[in-house]
Amino acid sequence: MTSSPDHYKSILLFLGTAAVVAPLFRRLKVSPIFGFLVAGFCFGPYGLGALVTSGAAPAWLSRITLDNLDEITPLADFGVAFLLFMIGLELSFERLLHLRRLVFGFGAAQVFSSALVLGGLALALHHSPASALILGLALAMSSTAIVIPVLADRKRLGTTTGRTIFSVLLFQDLMVAPLLFLVTILGAHHDRFDAVLLYTVLPACLGIGAVALIGRLVLRPLFHLVAAAGLPESFMAACLFVVIGTSVVSAVSGLSMGLGALIAGLLLAETEYRRQIEVTIEPFQGLLLGLFFLSVGAGLDLSLIFSSPLRTLGLAAGFIAIKAIATYAAGRLFRFSPAVTLETALMLAPGGEFALVVIASAIASRALGAQIGGDALVAVTLSMFVVPLMGILVSRLPRPKAETDAELAQLPSPQEEGAASKAIIVGYGRVGQLVGEMLKAHAIDFIAIETGATLVKQLRQQGLEIYWGDASRPEFLARCGIANARALIVTVGGSQASEEIVAAARPLNADLTIVARARDAEHARTLYELGVTDAVPETVEASLQLSEAALVDLGIPMGLVIASIHAKRDEYRKALQLADGKARREFRAPRHRR
Repeated sequence: MTSSPDHYKSILLFLGTAAVVAPLFRRLKVSPIFGFLVAGFCFGPYGLGALVTSGAAPAWLSRITLDNLDEITPLADFGVAFLLFMIGLELSFERLLHLRRLVFGFGAAQVFSSALVLGGLALALHHSPASALILGLALAMSSTAIVIPVLADRKRLGTTTGRTIFSVLLFQDLMVAPLLFLVTILGAHHDRFDAVLLYTVLPACLGIGAVALIGRLVLRPLFHLVAAAGLPESFMAACLFVVIGTSVVSAVSGLSMGLGALIAGLLLAETEYRRQIEVTIEPFQGLLLGLFFLSVGAGLDLSLIFSSPLRTLGLAAGFIAIKAIATYAAGRLFRFSPAVTLETALMLAPGGEFALVVIASAIASRALGAQIGGDALVAVTLSMFVVPLMGILVSRLPRPKAETDAELAQLPSPQEEGAASKAIIVGYGRVGQLVGEMLKAHAIDFIAIETGATLVKQLRQQGLEIYWGDASRPEFLARCGIANARALIVTVGGSQASEEIVAAARPLNADLTIVARARDAEHARTLYELGVTDAVPETVEASLQLSEAALVDLGIPMGLVIASIHAKRDEYRKALQLADGKARREFRAPRHRR
């Protein structure tokens, strides 16, 4: 049986859009998120699709329209799940504990103050208490899937403002499950509370417990097994299995897919495989988030706006303004600086993807009327288009010379781990361990990178900060904090491996001191050409150490021996760094004579 080309239309259209939109909008210095939203509307059933349906456009145009959103919605839902998984990897339970004041303090204040005002206005407009409660809480939600990438693009995620916004979004993500539970209770069968408890709360608790328990017992051994095999494709398969598997378990339990993925990320955040998992998952996260934004744009029905512009546009503008004011008031109550509070209020004011989920669920369960629910869905979608514009606006706001919120400034940032490390050791075998001991003796902080899974496991159990991964990948080094490190020590024995690591590291930090182990003089010269500060050839060092031992045993004073050895080492180093042909011939001639 052969498949029709139409079966692949949606995915081909998305991939083509991703290939064009992302680089084009980055070239224009506009967030690609805005591009996906616009492209989604243009190719969606209410854009070009509406022209095809009405007969106002040629039939061939149907080949490039998204006329069936149900085909891409399941994949698009994984975009948010992958984002929350990456957030979990960056956060960890320890960081969540550190951020508890922001997450459960300011986060709760922002959500409930916004919900209180919005719900109160809905009541004043003669909506039922149940509808007002759902609308208030749903519209209080913001877009994790859009705000986090916008902050990252503008290099604001690691700032005090970024950490504040991140913490509020995390609290909102944790609120999704209770909100969906509330919708179920307020729905058509709210009179059967015992059934709700049996079929909703119990599976949800069991699902969360299963993900947390099985994850703690299984995830680390699973990745150790895969890492020891040394097959990149197997490691990628394990990463995808964990994210998708935990998301599906969470969804089957009646929770959001993202919550299960977030828990899995938290469980893996303290493991030695964390950095390599981030590098492996990141491309899938970007693609699936793009698909999510495309589906959001495609679902925007402008006919509802034209039929009742005052209602839909007024609803969108009204709840954005109310949320901004409520968030600003909560921020000042928590004594954040005016600049931080204003930026936080503007970025969190528009609606989010979970608002769409909650409102759609409320309409389906008849807890919310179809008309007001439809208007709210359009208003939330419109507001999500505003997030990239908010990012542009806040980037132009005057910033204080220094952020003075001392308590916030001391909290760990999702993007800053590894930034405080003074050195990175790549290769932690016998040579690397000796280097590490010397760094410890002089109180120099460092992290280690190693590809031997068993060795990494043993050293991790001893309390060493070591990660398993491929240091020849620039994105992996970036995750390990290479941009802020003072030194990189490469001790791996393979010539090609050390050259690839140096070549990947140097462009990431022009001021970085790179010291690399070399096989011989020729290899050392190659490493110098790649940008190392010092290359240490094994053959030369062995000769110098033999000379030192022989001279001391022959009765030459130790001081004179050390001085002559240092002078000879400097002579070799200067000769290796020369690029002219004479130096090359001097070092190659002995090898030819051998």
